Amino acid sequence: MTSPTGTLETRDMVFPAHANHHGTLFAGQGLERMARAAFLAARDAAGCDVVMAAVTGVQFCAPVPVGRALALRAWVSRVGRSSLTVCVHGLAQAPGCPDELALQGVFEMVAVNAHGRPTAIAHTYLNTPPHPFRQETP
Repeated sequence: MTSPTGTLETRDMVFPAHANHHGTLFAGQGLERMARAAFLAARDAAGCDVVMAAVTGVQFCAPVPVGRALALRAWVSRVGRSSLTVCVHGLAQAPGCPDELALQGVFEMVAVNAHGRPTAIAHTYLNTPPHPFRQETP
């Protein structure tokens, strides 16, 4: 689901096919899901195709066991002439359990034209939610 331009929220289950030998989300699967969310948020914000230029600061903060949902929020935190910075946070969710920050990362995306060359982004804005995945305190 895409909300304000440049912000994307999605949720998916962790199934055994996505797990490592410990029964938790395989890091490669987590990175793939974050990259996909970053791509979609950047493409929506840029209004054109984008490619990934860099991944920085990826952290796997907590394991996500099979059977839990992984909720991702991706948002554009910076827009340059042809590049965008996208932050992604992922929460592990299960009924009756508090949400837990499981993974996070920062992705540098570049807007490209039909020939795959960098192209200027037609509009710029800054969209940084103050508290991604606001958690209620008891």
